[in-house]
Amino acid sequence: MRKISGKYNKLLSELTDSSDNIVMVCHHNPDGDAIGSMLGLYRYLQYRGKESVMISPNHVQEFLRWMINIDSVIIACDEPGRAVKHIMGSDLIIMLDFNHIDRAGALADHILASSAGKILIDHHPGPEINVDLLISEPGYSSTAELIFNLTGELEGNYFTDGVFMEAVYTGMITDTGNFSFGTYNGDTLRDVAVMLDNGLDKDRITDRIYDNFSVNRLRLRGFVTYERLIFLEQYCTACIYIRRSDLDRFNYRVGDTEGFVNIPLSVKGIIMSALFIEKEGHIKVSLRSKGDFNVNKLAAAYFSGGGHKNAAGGRYEGNMDECLSFFEKVLEGIDELQQKNTG
Repeated sequence: MRKISGKYNKLLSELTDSSDNIVMVCHHNPDGDAIGSMLGLYRYLQYRGKESVMISPNHVQEFLRWMINIDSVIIACDEPGRAVKHIMGSDLIIMLDFNHIDRAGALADHILASSAGKILIDHHPGPEINVDLLISEPGYSSTAELIFNLTGELEGNYFTDGVFMEAVYTGMITDTGNFSFGTYNGDTLRDVAVMLDNGLDKDRITDRIYDNFSVNRLRLRGFVTYERLIFLEQYCTACIYIRRSDLDRFNYRVGDTEGFVNIPLSVKGIIMSALFIEKEGHIKVSLRSKGDFNVNKLAAAYFSGGGHKNAAGGRYEGNMDECLSFFEKVLEGIDELQQKNTG
């Protein structure tokens, strides 16, 4: 078991054991790690005899809807009054898988206004939230892997409940592209070995996550790779852009664009990939990279975002054509990409 600083254990136990109204909140547009972390911790708290409430700022992606206890997650954009009531009535708020309060969306102000104790558990670098207990470990592949090790330390041994392991494994594989990118190492795979030795059905989970999409999603993928893919070879970069009309044409469901940002990285010589999706009033930006090129810094500097070294995101306030033009101007100023192209 990877050792986490013992300073977490006592305070984490004290805060959870002394609380009767625990609320967990994940980030806006929750991915597999956000949901897996929350469902995993929910299951562990149940084991400890503690009931809790799970809240997501907005909808859970379709490819995660199979997960056990997912129907217990309150979707704040659908039930804002219920979500706020739980937050304001809580005595402990646990924030999972985000490092800035803005990632909580419309719930941010209510979290800040709450007098409840607050815990942040996250693996993104540079946390900027004032909490009673900060558990920030960027060396982990995912917040879910961090949860797996935290609960193991609290128990004195790995917690190997089946539902719990399914949830945290989902977070781990979705944040690493089934262990093809991101921050993972031998300790991560040793954690997986423990789960497999204790009955985890990895093939079932992989099938539910990666082989459970609609025909419309497959057709959307084909369309965008043929019609919406731009190669900027002089910058070792490629991008995919998707207009709202494209999403409507292929009957888009939440989660259908999952993984699209990684597609261009399969092309020889491409170091950075970007995905731009047209939303109401802004463009959603996703960035991925290979090797040492840091898209976290780029997202923070130009797209009001952040994330990890090789995986980050943000937003652009404007229309798609303006965004694409702006992105190319940004690339013109990045000497590192031009040097990689000539090198």
